[in-house]
Amino acid sequence: MADTRNLDHTEHTLPGGNVTAGVVRVGRTVRRPAGPQTPAVHALLAHLADVGFPHAPRSHGLDDKGRHVLDFVPGVPAHPAPPGSAPLDAHEVGRVVRELHDALDGWRPPSDAVWTCPIPTDGDDLVVHNDLAPWNIVVAPDRLVVIDWDACSPGTRGWDLAYTAHGVAPLTPGAPDAAGRLRALADGYRLDEAGRYQLAALLAPRAWSMHTLLERGHRSGEQPWARLWDEGHGEIWSGDARWIESQALTLRTALLG
Repeated sequence: MADTRNLDHTEHTLPGGNVTAGVVRVGRTVRRPAGPQTPAVHALLAHLADVGFPHAPRSHGLDDKGRHVLDFVPGVPAHPAPPGSAPLDAHEVGRVVRELHDALDGWRPPSDAVWTCPIPTDGDDLVVHNDLAPWNIVVAPDRLVVIDWDACSPGTRGWDLAYTAHGVAPLTPGAPDAAGRLRALADGYRLDEAGRYQLAALLAPRAWSMHTLLERGHRSGEQPWARLWDEGHGEIWSGDARWIESQALTLRTALLG
């Protein structure tokens, strides 16, 4: 069958995204502005394709404008979700994150890999996504697909999962059954007892790390963090971090059951 991926060259701006501007759809592809991290991201996505991981788009290198070309994934965004749609299945998200971490565990990136993760991680056990949350998940007809890999870098399973937990539970004041959804995420990940203790301990520090990033951007004027601070994201993250600290016993009890 002929590849019709690029027959339609009309560019359609894709909405959403707080960090990367200029993302467009061209036919059956998405074109993203390239950066120093793009070769490493391409290598990572090529590895995931090689091992049969179905929850990431295929990477096709650069186009003639120097943009990163990836498969367009038909589906709906998990956030903001369309009106009337069901919330993400936290157990299913946990399973996807576990499959991703297992697929990347032991993978060695190119020796000249450059990463652009804006937040220091807590280790370098394996390369992780670093921004795996509902705003970077597409609900396709047959699977969940994780998008926007530009912030991936060496990190740890727990640090990555703690960020996912914040977005998926979500760990925010007033969220219905946040503790139960946190437990479902950990169950889907097949997290062992030691991992559950570790995850409980990382939930607040991971949320505070986002506040620190935004506050630093506010002080230095670095974008887009300064703009996001001005839009109130720093206050949201600090409020969530304090709520997580206040609910530490409840969340840990839910995880350990």
